[in-house]
Amino acid sequence: MDKYINLLKSLISVSSLSRNEQDAAQIIRNFFTESKVRFDSKVNNTWVRNQFWKEGLPVVLLNSHIDTVKPASGYTRNPFSPDVENGILYGLGSNDAGGPLVTLLAVFMYFNSMENLPFNLIYAATAEEEISGTNGLESILGELGTLDLAIVGEPTKMQMAIAEKGLMVLDCTAHGKSGHAAREEGENAIYKAIADIEKIRNYKFEKVSDILGAVKMTVTILNSGSQHNVVPDLCSFTVDVRTNEFYSNQKACDIITELVDADVVPRSFRLNSSGIPVAHPIVQRGISLGLSYYGSPTTSDQAVIPFPSVKIGPGDSARSHTADEYILISEMEEGFKIYVDLLTNLQLR
Repeated sequence: MDKYINLLKSLISVSSLSRNEQDAAQIIRNFFTESKVRFDSKVNNTWVRNQFWKEGLPVVLLNSHIDTVKPASGYTRNPFSPDVENGILYGLGSNDAGGPLVTLLAVFMYFNSMENLPFNLIYAATAEEEISGTNGLESILGELGTLDLAIVGEPTKMQMAIAEKGLMVLDCTAHGKSGHAAREEGENAIYKAIADIEKIRNYKFEKVSDILGAVKMTVTILNSGSQHNVVPDLCSFTVDVRTNEFYSNQKACDIITELVDADVVPRSFRLNSSGIPVAHPIVQRGISLGLSYYGSPTTSDQAVIPFPSVKIGPGDSARSHTADEYILISEMEEGFKIYVDLLTNLQLR
């Protein structure tokens, strides 16, 4: 794994914020050039197919992302300095998702030169995952052809996320009537918003998932008012909605719109919940290896994958987006072994 650890160090050393991943993309492409592996690219996305590709075989996508969030406040280290201490590799993006990214690359390279695989492989290092952008994995799926399974590399302690909650953001506006605060005038939009927020806080969606749990709604932003003596006629608030498999984002939005008096405007319906049956061969293989499975409350590129996918990778989601982010080199080494065991002689048809 030394070569891939060094590759991760190179990735950490450059800024790769969402929509500005060009330097990281070039590092990935340089790796393929030096390895004499032909690659395809689009914007900041890069993908490769295995050497002995055979038409008619099922196709497995190995995917992770090259972008990072901004460094968190509270860093005591240089976030772009890939320091190794006592087997721990520090740096922005080391855990989310540099470790899974380069470990999956090592797995692709391991299988790449093998003939007579029971499947074809595509490895894709993609952009804009952290912002659920449209110029990431979603933008290249049409160029990859028919895909049967995706392994999405995210820090999960190498346990299998077989389902993932959807994400929808709602911008809501409560309407009142302006007036002077000293007199009994106007209709206070803040009070109207508070009433709606209480409805959202207390509402329970009827259907609860065994894997993903209940639909979760959280009011995260509130804005109103212009000066102390004016009753505000508008109050806006934002709701973060995490849906399970029983409610599409469209359906959940319809229910919330009926629930509140405020105007409700969804930013997007794109990121619906996703999942893979427990009976799927990759999940059964994982269970046979002693891996556990769970439903993930967080959103990843799984949300834009319209075919079976499992999220699994070295590292720990609890470290993501935190100051002094790190991954253990031993986690990557163990992750490589588990990935290989999952895929070896995997029969998808």
